[in-house]
Amino acid sequence: MLLASENNNAQDERDPVRNLAPQPRSVAETGLAENFLADLLCKHLHDAGVLDMPRLVQRLALTGPVLEELLAFLRKEGRVEVLGQGGGQGLRYGLTERGRASAKDALLRSGYIGPAPFPVERYRELLKAQSVHGCRVNADNLREAFAGTVMRDGLLDQLGPAMNSGRAIMIYGPPGTGKTYISQRLIRLLREAIWIPHAIAINEAVVEIFDPQLHQPLAQGEPRTLRLDEGVDRRLVQCRRPIVITGGELTMDMLDIRFDPHSRQYQAPLQLKASNGIFIIDDLGRQRMAPVELFNRWIVPMEEKKDFLNLGGGRHCEVPFDLVLVFSTNLNPLELADEAFLRRIGYKLHFDYLQPDEYRQIWRQECDKLGTPYDPELVDFVVERLHKAESRPLLPCHPRDLLNMALDFQRYQGADGRQPLTPPILTWAWRNYFVSLVAH
Repeated sequence: MLLASENNNAQDERDPVRNLAPQPRSVAETGLAENFLADLLCKHLHDAGVLDMPRLVQRLALTGPVLEELLAFLRKEGRVEVLGQGGGQGLRYGLTERGRASAKDALLRSGYIGPAPFPVERYRELLKAQSVHGCRVNADNLREAFAGTVMRDGLLDQLGPAMNSGRAIMIYGPPGTGKTYISQRLIRLLREAIWIPHAIAINEAVVEIFDPQLHQPLAQGEPRTLRLDEGVDRRLVQCRRPIVITGGELTMDMLDIRFDPHSRQYQAPLQLKASNGIFIIDDLGRQRMAPVELFNRWIVPMEEKKDFLNLGGGRHCEVPFDLVLVFSTNLNPLELADEAFLRRIGYKLHFDYLQPDEYRQIWRQECDKLGTPYDPELVDFVVERLHKAESRPLLPCHPRDLLNMALDFQRYQGADGRQPLTPPILTWAWRNYFVSLVAH
């Protein structure tokens, strides 16, 4: 099911994307230099030994006509030879002695062996054509995406405009109030498919973009709102819009292009992998760098909607900064940044503790998930006798955690999990869940 706004804009979006990513039929149409592609093909042959045309097409993500042109060029240079047919699979190709020397030299310059990269110039246009800020959400979209989620009144009406604003979002509040959970569900509002290149070429540097741990390719038969015809460039992978989440492990070098001297390969920064999607910086203020240092990194991208990446050696590259940037923190935002920076963040959403009725709703939902009977008197006992007695605030994570621990104890005692839970069992779970300096 597509969002209403997607249906209205689908045709408008397909045409520019189709025009930007046609299937190349010649080396010139790839946007890459002949020698560059020839070196990449030699590296594949050096890696595999002998390859036929179908496997070359699969490995380099290029069409037969492009590969035939490259092979003719390499045979003319004496770097590739035809080794005859194998098993009815057509001609097989291998490197000559000169070709092996050429491949080794190419590997010393770049260790990348993968699909042919997409030119950065075309990549910039592709990011603009499938911009995340072209998506529009409304109240119905929000209710559908967060169906079954217990949230305080008014929060959905803040999230919707924040997503439509094109500006960064800050979500703050006490630990355990559901900030990360709600942030992750924002991706449900972005249901379009987008195209992601395996890698991009910035002059002679190949920067890998597609990350199987972050990017989810569409399975056969799934809806594809940016569907191209069969002539789509094979160097692109159709995926769901990405969501990238990083927390206390974030370091400044992860926000720029990284070069591995051992593999001699370039890796894209996290925000580039999150392009056309959502980038969540969780646990803001817990990173190894000072918050002001992290904020300073984002001032120009947030204001100008473009990012400047450093490839080393004085080389820089400009790319669109096209993503929904979400900061999530347990700390007071005024302790992290001054008001001048906070003004650059469009929306600040405060997550607070639950009210008793909201807590009871979540308790009922967790009971249904776990298949245990819902007992209103039991949840009243937890709220009135346990939470109030120790002045512990009500958090969305408590029902799930306490119920699971209670069921663990019940199973340990030999019950099959269908018996009703009791106040003594919940009290046992409570004492094991919370840290207490007083002996029970």
